Amino acid sequence: MTENPHPASAKARLRRELLAARRALSPETCRAAAAALAVSALALPELAGARTVAAYVSVGTEPGTRELLDALRAAGTRVLLPLLLPDNDLDWALYEGPRSLAEAAHPGKMRLWEPTGSALGPDAVAGADAVLLPGLAVDGRGMRLGRGGGSYDRVLERLERAGKDPALVVLLYDDEVVARVPEEPHDHPVRAVATPSGVLRFDS
Repeated sequence: MTENPHPASAKARLRRELLAARRALSPETCRAAAAALAVSALALPELAGARTVAAYVSVGTEPGTRELLDALRAAGTRVLLPLLLPDNDLDWALYEGPRSLAEAAHPGKMRLWEPTGSALGPDAVAGADAVLLPGLAVDGRGMRLGRGGGSYDRVLERLERAGKDPALVVLLYDDEVVARVPEEPHDHPVRAVATPSGVLRFDS
């Protein structure tokens, strides 16, 4: 048995465990968690005071974001949502309400809900005051475990190149705040995690 597994291998194992736990969640549990998550996230000053928030549309048993998206929009916040590009990078378009979303099929990937408005370009995320990140776990240092596709690594690199420092917030279930996330050199810590039971902030 390896005493110090490579971070990528450790990440893959943790992802499998967390995704299996999510698949076991009932629709009722997911709905209740989504409503509570919206309340928690909106309590964050970084979201309450944001003019523009880059977010995403949850799919399957991911922590639900739709109530949060609608609450942000109702509060007058400009909400950007991602469009997945063939190379796994992200373009962005405005969220104009539930009817502005369409299911999009990407070969070899899960079906996503994406905005139907005009694409604003990958650099549009640089105008966001806060960026909501999908993830599978976060630890006490603010290190986030993503799904492994690399899309948000590119987003974070783009923000760094542009000299931007928006509030990075990951949205998770309560039991996805873990003791330790395997870390690689390209990983970026987040500023806070919002879960159905509340918010945990990290030292920046």
